[in-house]
This record gives sequence, C-alpha cells and structure tokens, in this order.
Amino acid sequence: MGTGAGREDNLNSQINVTPLADVMLVLLIIFMVITPLLQKGVDVKLPVAEYSSEHPDTEDVVNVAIRLDLTIFLNMQPIPEAELVTRLSEAFAGKTERILFLKADEGLEYRDVMRLMELCRDAGADEIGLITERITG
Repeated sequence: MGTGAGREDNLNSQINVTPLADVMLVLLIIFMVITPLLQKGVDVKLPVAEYSSEHPDTEDVVNVAIRLDLTIFLNMQPIPEAELVTRLSEAFAGKTERILFLKADEGLEYRDVMRLMELCRDAGADEIGLITERITG
C-alpha cells in the first residue's frame, strides 16, 4: 500500500451553486422589503386637474405636503405647524429663487390649504406651485 501513483484523487471540479442561490434569495427578499419604502414623496391623495404641468424635483425647490389628518411635511420630514415658518426660512436662506411646491390632500378644506399657503408666504416663498394629479386616459 503505497502513497504513490496507484491512488486516484477524486476531485470535484464542478461549482457548487447552492450558496449562490441562497445569497440571491436573501437579496431578493431584501429588495422586496425595501422597494415599497423607497417611494418618493409623502402619501397624499392629490386632486386631479386637466391641465397640470410637470414639477421638477431639484434641490433648489422646497416641497411642502399636508395630509388629510393635517400632518405637515417639509421635504418629506414631518414637522409641527409651529416650526414651519422657521424651518422654511432656513430652507430658503441663500436661495435666489424661493419656489415652493405644495402637495395638499384633495379631502382637505379650502381654509386649511389657504392657512398653509399663508404660512409659506410668511416664510418667504415667492412662488407657490400646487401639485395635482394629471388626468390619464
């Protein structure tokens, strides 16, 4: 019984894909969980308008949203109404164009939207664009 040339080594030269499949399934599950969280913007049911225009999402533009429960969001961050003017003034600091886009839930009363617009004007907004859904079909 020698240790020489008479012994055959049984080497497996095939790739084991089971760990790769496990990793891919874990990545798939992670992406399935994270994707709904990546939706852009605040969940607001916007009113529908026939002639709505595109709204550019740039860093120069400030976005304010108000939900039906009167929760206010500044650039997708919830803030109390009492802090809105101060935080908007800070957001407008150093900008030449003080443009604000407002998303308001279609179920809100007119006075609530007007009160929010007045607060935005007090904070220094030169232009306020109301965001609506475009009619499809």
